[in-house]
Amino acid sequence: MKILLIRFSSIGDIIITSPVIRSVRSKFPEAEIHFLTKEQFSGILTPNLNIDKVIVLHKDFTKTLEFLKHQEYDFVIDLHKNIRTLRIKRALKCNWYSYNKLNFKKWLFVNFKINLLPKIHLVDRYFEGLKELGITNDGKGLDFYFPEDFKFNLSEVNLKENEFIALSIGGTYATKRMPKERLLELIKRLDLPVVLLGHGDDDEETAAFLTNSAADKVHNMVGKLSLQQSAYVIKNARRVVTGDTGMMHIAAAFNKKIEAVWGNTHPDFGMFAYNGSVQHNFVTNHQVALNCRPCSKLGSNKCPRGHFNCMNLQDWTAIVNNCNSVEPTQ
Repeated sequence: MKILLIRFSSIGDIIITSPVIRSVRSKFPEAEIHFLTKEQFSGILTPNLNIDKVIVLHKDFTKTLEFLKHQEYDFVIDLHKNIRTLRIKRALKCNWYSYNKLNFKKWLFVNFKINLLPKIHLVDRYFEGLKELGITNDGKGLDFYFPEDFKFNLSEVNLKENEFIALSIGGTYATKRMPKERLLELIKRLDLPVVLLGHGDDDEETAAFLTNSAADKVHNMVGKLSLQQSAYVIKNARRVVTGDTGMMHIAAAFNKKIEAVWGNTHPDFGMFAYNGSVQHNFVTNHQVALNCRPCSKLGSNKCPRGHFNCMNLQDWTAIVNNCNSVEPTQ
């Protein structure tokens, strides 16, 4: 038996497919399991022991289609569900399984603030689409695998296990990122040193501001670590403070205590930090009740109303108290 799973992007979305991958392997232990994704995310999947082959999406989509046609898959599990995956499923002419994206309900929530979304994670919606195959969720949460040859010592960056806070300052969209002024206030009030994680010009600018303003509290790792190294830092942090980003899902994979700070997006879209059967015991979701939120399903380059109150009005004291507590209560 040969099975194809599809998810093209991005970091967090790839990571939350891991329970499905693991459960497919458990249900079909002898099957050959392939996973199709974009090249920049293939490194997340290659070390996964439940996958036999990672296939990289070719820039020329027709070449990907021709390659897949020769694989003779028994069925396809579509975890992306867009026009390109529809073309793949039509080309392969085999059984396929997918999930309900709930796009209309998301549209109602964003445009009219009518929330009809079910209070379940995207992972569980994935499994609803796989019932016919007898594939069920084992409740073990997310996986993040390091390559076999991975080596990284915290002492190389002057860190000690469980003696720092990991702070993810990045985000694909500006409205998912915490303002640098609020981050500085947070850092100054924390008892432990802070490791800054992120990449890209915007993150480097924010990191430079925070480093110059609180040099004695900050380890600036922005743009200096690989994804795997950043994941290792998160794995060894006392606590993780993050927006709605891939780093949040990596932290969930390692069962870390998480302070999830939500800007324009909303946990009810189904992408909150997930940890299987104990998902509500390890994360605090920080949100501001506003009549303009959520203003987007994914994020925006700037606040549509200009005030960015979904971030600026966060209860930063609550985040500080949780981070400074040895055994924080949720």
